Amino acid sequence: MNRHRTLVLAGLTAGALFALGCSSSYGGKSPSADAGALAPAPVAFATVQLSPTQGNSAAGTVTFAEMKDGTVHVVADLTGLTPGQQHAMHVHEKGDCSAPDATSAGSHYNPEQHVHGLPPADPRHAGDLGNVTADAKGNAHYEMTVTNITVRGTKNPIDGRSVIVHAKPDDGGQPVGNAGGRVACGVIVAR
Repeated sequence: MNRHRTLVLAGLTAGALFALGCSSSYGGKSPSADAGALAPAPVAFATVQLSPTQGNSAAGTVTFAEMKDGTVHVVADLTGLTPGQQHAMHVHEKGDCSAPDATSAGSHYNPEQHVHGLPPADPRHAGDLGNVTADAKGNAHYEMTVTNITVRGTKNPIDGRSVIVHAKPDDGGQPVGNAGGRVACGVIVAR
């Protein structure tokens, strides 16, 4: 009888712990009721560690999460930018940040030979990510979803290329947006 009571109490405790876990993970709803609201896992993921070019202080991280539907979610967190200013951000054709001014990264990644453009313009260079806006402290958080690249897929793969942050905003002009010097560079590494 004592063993039976122990098993019942253990079962009740496990059930309560499971319910608590569901409530914290799913906002108090059952997992099946909220499963559609959970973000799907990416099918491919890449990260970039941006470092400043010579004489600059811009740095940060950029992530690329390729989803099952073919979209790529881009998230950038940057520091050391010119406060209150927009800065262009592009994927460049080469994964080489060795030159002091990052010119070793080449030009915008443009495998389909489109004209330059600002998102959401379509078509545009595969590497055209638009502008990030720095706050009063020179920090920026940026998110966008694109459909013209993949991390490692067959459509304009970016793994092994680079991300460049520029000194000025991209004005959409030809051929590459008049964005000025390169203040940060990092190589895209798929995980």
